[in-house]
Amino acid sequence: MSTFNSIPRVIISHSPTPLEPMPRLSSLFNHNLYVKRDDCTGLAGGGNKTRKLEYLVAAALANKADTLVTVGGMQSNHARQTAAAAAKFGLNCKLILEDVHGTPKSDFYHNGNMLLDKLLGASIHRLSDEQNCTEYAHNLMTKLQNNGKKPYFIPMGGSNPLGSLGYVHCAQEIVNQIKEQAITIDQIVLATGSAGTQAGLLAGLIKAGVDIPVLGICVSRSGNEQVKLVSELLAQTLTLMGLDPYLAEGRVVANGHYYGEGYGIATEEMIEAVRLCAQHEGLILDPVYTGKGMSGMIDLCRKGYFSDKPNILFLHTGGSQGVYAYQEIF
Repeated sequence: MSTFNSIPRVIISHSPTPLEPMPRLSSLFNHNLYVKRDDCTGLAGGGNKTRKLEYLVAAALANKADTLVTVGGMQSNHARQTAAAAAKFGLNCKLILEDVHGTPKSDFYHNGNMLLDKLLGASIHRLSDEQNCTEYAHNLMTKLQNNGKKPYFIPMGGSNPLGSLGYVHCAQEIVNQIKEQAITIDQIVLATGSAGTQAGLLAGLIKAGVDIPVLGICVSRSGNEQVKLVSELLAQTLTLMGLDPYLAEGRVVANGHYYGEGYGIATEEMIEAVRLCAQHEGLILDPVYTGKGMSGMIDLCRKGYFSDKPNILFLHTGGSQGVYAYQEIF
């Protein structure tokens, strides 16, 4: 059993990231709203995956890997940050990217994260509709190994127990910043997809003995499915940290009412949320994750869901690079 501080980690993030008030949005929605700026982690434009990659790259280096392999959607923020981490450590990078149906296409294949992936030197494996990313990744790993390479596979979103440890650190930053700034936080809200960020954040709060509730706004599946996914990963992450996995029980909450027709597909509420944050706080969200997460938080504020929780912290997980791939909807 491992203890948290003994697990290898490379430092590639700019941390602690700022925790800031959002005064103009606060007056608009009659809550004290704050934002944790994990869009400012620094790696090729930043985002939440940088924290996860600190542990995943450390494991790759410990395994003497020469190539990072990962999977994601065509505009994956995770893929972009993995490509940047590979470049930083002198590793090759293979990105297995799937198309996302229902997304605007005029800039989707060439701008945003796709442009940055190429600039960072990644080799892009663009899948057809018939190809399965899991099967393709397995075959690519085998091919690389047969060619004498030492590939290290990173799961979608970097979301396994090891990657989730990055958000244990983020939780500790939040706890420290709340004390330093002498503020109260009654609720944390974030966009939740591959589950590692929400699971890691909850594991960090459990480790710190802090009981702030965390609400995940789903970007790709129903609330019940997301709760199951995050709960399983949270229990695994607690086990990896040497903590009791049963501490995960009852801690995971997710709302699946705001992702619209599917992952990466625009909603009117998301567009409104992105515009509101830009024009009231100078804060750029993304269309896939934080835009939908913020749209959920805004709607729940309007409906009085947080009436007994006046102080809300939104975790900005980054991804503004994706805006350039969606410019036709804005």
